[in-house]
Amino acid sequence: MRALEVLGAADVIAAEDTRNTAHLLTHHGISANRLLAVHQHNERGAAEKVVGLLQSGQSIAFVSDAGTPAVSDPGALLVQAVQAAGIKVIPIPGASAAIAALSASGLAQAQFTFHGFLPNKPTARRSALEALRERPEILVFYEAPHRILECVADLHTVFGDNREIVLAREITKLFESIHRCPLGEALAWLNSDPNNQRGEFVVLVSGAEVRNEALAADAERTLGLLLAELPLKQAVQLAVQITGASKNELYQRALELKNTV
Repeated sequence: MRALEVLGAADVIAAEDTRNTAHLLTHHGISANRLLAVHQHNERGAAEKVVGLLQSGQSIAFVSDAGTPAVSDPGALLVQAVQAAGIKVIPIPGASAAIAALSASGLAQAQFTFHGFLPNKPTARRSALEALRERPEILVFYEAPHRILECVADLHTVFGDNREIVLAREITKLFESIHRCPLGEALAWLNSDPNNQRGEFVVLVSGAEVRNEALAADAERTLGLLLAELPLKQAVQLAVQITGASKNELYQRALELKNTV
């Protein structure tokens, strides 16, 4: 209700896509004749125009197509310009896909890290994921439908079978769906129905297991000795029996050790 009140009272409404916002305004009986386009391709120039309108005494509301402006959406440059001009910026809380997906994910870790969109290029994307592999908190990404398969494939390659993934699709919209499964099963689920690949995604991955450092040194030494004499899977199985360390942790470490040989 507060958002509708602000939109109705503003002299100008700056919008990422004026066509989408016009539909929203018309639906709520608000005039769509005061729209100004502010998107990623014109944000710097549009910000100057917005500042000029504000300095002339007009009030301006800014909306993005969905979710929260300036969070993986246009708006940050606009906010900077307005603040630099000494004008107050007031947030109107609304839907945030990342927070909504976290609340319904079923992932129990208390901390999370929001990364937004991963790089488009496969090599850069895998490199970014490698840097996050040992992070213990929930990892939160945004992804577009045309990249979701390759994104999940890279997540699987880097993080392995057993981490949990949540694929939250079209959050707060008509075709919202939230699916949680082991990362090793995610591609099969996406490919089981073309509809599973449609819409904007929030992708959440459970954090890495926190290592017991006191045990890790002994377990790694044991694993290294076994790997020198045995195949990887057998070495891991024996290391688990000898040390009591996590099988998943030892297996991932065995792969790392093999790759460095």
